[in-house]
Amino acid sequence: MRIVFMGTPDFAVAALARLHPLHEIVAVYTQPPRPAGRGQQDRPSAVQVFAQEYGLPVRSPKSLKTPEVQAAFAELKADVAVVAAYGLILPRAVLDMPRFGCINIHASLLPRWRGAAPIQRAILAGDTLSGVTIMQMEAGLDTGPMLLKGEQPITDTTTAEELHDALAKIGGDLIVDALQSLAAGTLKATAQPENGVIMAAKIDKAEAHIDFHRPAHDVLRHIHGLSPFPGAWFTHGGERIKVLKAERTNGHGASGMVVDDRLTIACSEGAVRLLVVQRAGKGPMSAEVFLRGYTLPKATVVA
Repeated sequence: MRIVFMGTPDFAVAALARLHPLHEIVAVYTQPPRPAGRGQQDRPSAVQVFAQEYGLPVRSPKSLKTPEVQAAFAELKADVAVVAAYGLILPRAVLDMPRFGCINIHASLLPRWRGAAPIQRAILAGDTLSGVTIMQMEAGLDTGPMLLKGEQPITDTTTAEELHDALAKIGGDLIVDALQSLAAGTLKATAQPENGVIMAAKIDKAEAHIDFHRPAHDVLRHIHGLSPFPGAWFTHGGERIKVLKAERTNGHGASGMVVDDRLTIACSEGAVRLLVVQRAGKGPMSAEVFLRGYTLPKATVVA
């Protein structure tokens, strides 16, 4: 099939990697390079890096709404457009151009968690099951009919990064199956239920402050749902310390109190033991390594 692939972050690379040996990728659309890092140099997206490595033609329009961009898209004469975390709104004209329309790889079990941050929101909410939905795109935000689904459990140890990687792989596998069925005329669409719709709002960095006055299971979900970015954090001695991995454990004390010499911090109910942390300007480190160079004695209260 003649495919236009539209995606930007790492999540989308898994699908492109599966598709490009099997189909003709006539163009890869991705967000323009953005300033990144300490030097704020323009950095191409993960999808652009992959596409260029494999000699795939890349386009990076700032919008798909102009007549010139839409005419260039139409000239591709695509059978289908595959969209995965692209980041731009597809106008109706673009949605209707490919012969089979535009198919989206969405990182949730729709209709739950439509929107920008389904992976993080699922963990933050305490969901025990996530997954990927392959859906036919329409004008609404993640409202189109569902074509295929794949499930992925969420446990107490699952971080957003780990769930992201698992769902990216599932999405890559499912889109191969979806296109095979689409070409054979056997792909069946199911309308999304009207009940159970929850919007996955974009993660705000202001959400990242850890509130140890909440129960341990809530604190754990908060830590893992924001790991590695933006990273849940607490402060001690004026320094902000991120927590990237933790576990629930027994412990008693005032909320926010360090209750032992293993980085166990009391919550309103139970406690969490911090397993992987990160100081400003440094890389992630185990609790053991952290405590070799940082003093956080028992009975200290963090905020």
